Amino acid sequence: MPTDGGAKRILQLEEEVQQLKDAVVSHAIVDQAIGMVVALGRVSPDQGWTVLKEVSQHTDIKVRNVAGMILVWGRTGVLPEEIRAALEEALDRLGPTQIPGTPPPP
Repeated sequence: MPTDGGAKRILQLEEEVQQLKDAVVSHAIVDQAIGMVVALGRVSPDQGWTVLKEVSQHTDIKVRNVAGMILVWGRTGVLPEEIRAALEEALDRLGPTQIPGTPPPP
């Protein structure tokens, strides 16, 4: 049976393991969203990461949450307008592009 100190250490380690698991999942979601941005925007992976960060900053939504919305968009075609607009703006700064599902420019 662990001592009180041992029990505390076990709890600390369990918390660390859970944090690492969460980080791995979050990293995978962000990487997948970068892949979508790369494919749709015809940009490099580094530029895809920059786009995600810009969208996050302009919408005040965490990068992993923006990434999750982009992945949902890939499956459902639904993307909040605020995210869509910020994504278009970020990609436009890198060069002209057309996000699928948006009306063509006039």
